[in-house]
Amino acid sequence: MKRAPLIGKNILIVGGAGFIGSHLVDRLLDDAAHVVIIDNLFIGQRANIEQAIKRGATFVIDDAENQEALEYLIEKHEINIVFNCATKALNYSFMNPANAYLTNVVVIKSLLELQRKQAFETLCHFSSSEAYGTAQYEPMDEQHPLLPTTTYAAGKAAADLMIRSYVQMFDLDAFIVRPFNNYGPRQNADGPLAGVIPLTIRKILLNEAPEIHGSGKQTRDFVYVKDTVQLVLNVYEKIEAGETVNITTDQQLSIEEVIQSIAKVMNYSGQIEKKPDRKADVRDHRGSRAKLKAMIGDYEKTTFQDGIKACADWVKKHT
Repeated sequence: MKRAPLIGKNILIVGGAGFIGSHLVDRLLDDAAHVVIIDNLFIGQRANIEQAIKRGATFVIDDAENQEALEYLIEKHEINIVFNCATKALNYSFMNPANAYLTNVVVIKSLLELQRKQAFETLCHFSSSEAYGTAQYEPMDEQHPLLPTTTYAAGKAAADLMIRSYVQMFDLDAFIVRPFNNYGPRQNADGPLAGVIPLTIRKILLNEAPEIHGSGKQTRDFVYVKDTVQLVLNVYEKIEAGETVNITTDQQLSIEEVIQSIAKVMNYSGQIEKKPDRKADVRDHRGSRAKLKAMIGDYEKTTFQDGIKACADWVKKHT
């Protein structure tokens, strides 16, 4: 499939004040797109998009679970393309499991219903590698079964299935990108919804011991957030409607290795606390990038050390 370039398009970013969404906003502004952001600031931050607003992005505080709010924005701004980054953090599903699930499902339901009514042309949906659950084989390709272990992941899997069914039923131009474990500047570093990398950096800055839950041998496939955004935009013009593609740069590390890498970058030699296993924590994740490479060719990636340095610099400025 060959879609028209994004230059000059009217684009809605759902969840655009969040971690990945805000980086996508910045990148699309670089491409001279007209960007509208909707975010309820549940975990997103206005600070993430202050510069984008100064560059001309439109920001609306509202809840994307409200289909009428989405319909109004799409009509008012003559939206052509929607990128759906809306979600609630995986950790939140342990606090409010039903709501974490429903957010993923209700937002995509509203978008698909509007697209079915021809309110906009193209939908790019951000899924998550968590939908796969613990690896049944590695590397996990796009045919890996969806075996979610949390309600967050179950909501992601359900949303993916909903997209595929709407494409089949109504011939919509919608597709799924499935990023693996993102990290980088703007990832939440504070409180129970924090990501492991910025949380570890923040603890070291505050002279607190970083933590490892369980053995530390569980693995993740880490992707620097700006690499994710670039790969998604590279995929945009090529992926077929109804298709799914993994977004990965194949940097599989154990949690233990991650903590040690951060400690090394930050010259930390203190204690590392061992904590009990977290229930429903996936054990192993490594994504296949064969389909991605077949689609866009070889691509560069940010090294984990460089990514950690950028993340540490950002956390320092915001701690």
